Amino acid sequence: MSLPRAVCLTSLANQRIKTIVKLRQRSHRDALGLMPVEGYREIRRALANAWPLSELFFCPALFQGSNEPDLLALALEHGATLYETTVPVFRKIAYRDRPEGLLALAPCIRNGLDTIPPADNPLIVVAESIEKPGNLGTILRTADAAGVDGVIVCDRCTDINNPNVVRASIGTVFSLPVCEASTRETRDWLQARGMAVVAATPHAQRPYTDLDLTRPTAVVVGSEQYGLSEAWMGGTAEQVRIPMFGQADSLNVAAAATILLYEAVRQRRLSPLRSE
Repeated sequence: MSLPRAVCLTSLANQRIKTIVKLRQRSHRDALGLMPVEGYREIRRALANAWPLSELFFCPALFQGSNEPDLLALALEHGATLYETTVPVFRKIAYRDRPEGLLALAPCIRNGLDTIPPADNPLIVVAESIEKPGNLGTILRTADAAGVDGVIVCDRCTDINNPNVVRASIGTVFSLPVCEASTRETRDWLQARGMAVVAATPHAQRPYTDLDLTRPTAVVVGSEQYGLSEAWMGGTAEQVRIPMFGQADSLNVAAAATILLYEAVRQRRLSPLRSE
């Protein structure tokens, strides 16, 4: 399939190129309300979930497969303006070491708690003060795979719209109801819905497998360095531990979230109430 027609950008001084480079900074993403989405899978997932792309920049010399023309045609069909670039120009806007020749601009994700749809037996992830974009993106990827009903980012340290969050999530940031709220707002929201709050900590006595996760549940994970705040640990959260048999005294926060979520999946698949 031939490539669609597009304006070709050859100058590193082009204003559009300068703007994209600035979007690496959170302050510029916030000011412009735009986020960069780089990579074939990420852009395709955004389109598949009706997330609007305003512009798509591509460099055929950097394509890694044969499906890129179809993706460009789909983006054009969904209203994106296409711009072809030279290799030097694309390398300037790319944030990956090995760019795939595809980068789009999309509106930032700015959702509140009211965007999480009601569910009969919800499973929610709460991520408090996650510091590393890669960990937040991996939590989103796991949440999508586990079929959770929503992800709440509390007291954020990492911007949801960070390009590395999008990359680590492989675009599932667009397939999930993802929102931001304060810890207090989130606790009130969960309490109003009668949801059990589960928090993993090495200091708990109860193993995570002993907890009933077939009921409406929020799995809460916290900062890689400090863990969950006292607002969670000193509240009504049911504390559980993930057994550690080696010398390490803790797990990566995304790994801990994965273990807890898939225990919930396991229990719910075995439960007669979830057999459908």
